[in-house]
Amino acid sequence: MWLIYDLIIRLYGCSISLAALFNLKAKKWVQGRRSAPSLSPSPNLGRDGVGAIAWFHCASLGEFEQGRPVIEAFRAMHPDWKIVLTFFSPSGYEVRKNYPVADEVFYLPLDTRRNARKFIRLVRPSMAVFVKYEFWFRHLDELYKNNIPTYVISANFRKNHHFFRWYGAWARKQLHKVTRFFVQHEESARLLKDHGIENVTVSGDTRFDRVAEIAAHAKTFPLVEKFAAGKPVFLAGSTWPADEELILNLIAAHGDKMKFIIAPHEVDERRISGLRQSFKIPNSEFRIPNIKLSTQNSKLRTQNSELRTQNSELRTCLFSQLTEDNALSSNILIIDNIGHLAHLYQYATIAYIGGGFGAGIHNILEAAAFGKPVIFGPKYHKFREAIELTETSGAFPIYNSQQLNTRTIELLQDQNRWQNASVACLAYIQQKKGATGKILSLI
Repeated sequence: MWLIYDLIIRLYGCSISLAALFNLKAKKWVQGRRSAPSLSPSPNLGRDGVGAIAWFHCASLGEFEQGRPVIEAFRAMHPDWKIVLTFFSPSGYEVRKNYPVADEVFYLPLDTRRNARKFIRLVRPSMAVFVKYEFWFRHLDELYKNNIPTYVISANFRKNHHFFRWYGAWARKQLHKVTRFFVQHEESARLLKDHGIENVTVSGDTRFDRVAEIAAHAKTFPLVEKFAAGKPVFLAGSTWPADEELILNLIAAHGDKMKFIIAPHEVDERRISGLRQSFKIPNSEFRIPNIKLSTQNSKLRTQNSELRTQNSELRTCLFSQLTEDNALSSNILIIDNIGHLAHLYQYATIAYIGGGFGAGIHNILEAAAFGKPVIFGPKYHKFREAIELTETSGAFPIYNSQQLNTRTIELLQDQNRWQNASVACLAYIQQKKGATGKILSLI
């Protein structure tokens, strides 16, 4: 099976190199591994005591945020240790390559036997921590052979995972090389134990600790506060084109009632330029409420005229270009960089989370931590937090544009409903905190 695994890994590496010719993310993956700082031996760093090394690995930026509470708490508890942080994806490495808590930040080499041996020999970790889904079997095997304690935190397993299928026996065998799994739920622990893996602790999800910390120490953005100007704010985070079509209809129907902040999932120049262009809607395309006019009703004529004037003045601005002069006059703010979204939810009245009309919704907990009612698309059933918040009326799935419009206006107009949703979100976050402490007490 090792021969098949090695072949798959090499084919994967070749496919990314080929994709790099026309795919920007793949190009960054390849170029990043060529230009990133190279590993070098650390003769002054031992395996035990002062100078020991803790290696933390995250697939991407999302997993980093999930593991961040553990990394920072570990640093506080063990200031004499060195921390090495690795990423697999450019979206994590490019944003966090200067992360101050880590002593070194690298790309994880492709998972070949040679690369794994070289990495472990040069880094010489005293322990390794992988976040959530990362299982690179060559690196895991090398850690196991060198008796290096290895932990997987915030892990989440499902019955249909390939480890538990009829063809997953070999891959499942590799899981026995992990010193301890810290899983999010009892179901994950039961699955592992049913297949002979007993080294499992139900610790919960460290994301709850992270979002609670962000909400408690949120950065402030005076210009965004000025942009809001005391109006309701509809903040759409991690959006894709399918989400933006619905939001565009919401703006067309109710753009005069609130301001909009749009944070697309991808923020490359081409994506931002296209998004900005799509929100430059001529006045004739706005759907004005159907108000019948008569010569006797000048009040209705005036109201209709005001609505058209408001819609014609909707202005779009980029976050990077927001100033004292344009903040108040802008109606749509597009976030064109990474790293601020989790803090910006504090300015939302209602949060919409993207991805629900594609592969699946993105992180809803960042908005919930600020007590913001959350709306998302229909593909949310793989995410326990979305299901549980829906059951407590803190979150609201929608299936089409009309439902988005209706749900948004209901939350804006019914203060009790909004307040109940807010309280449900805050209570849910508080109830689920504490995974970081459980993990650190054992590793």
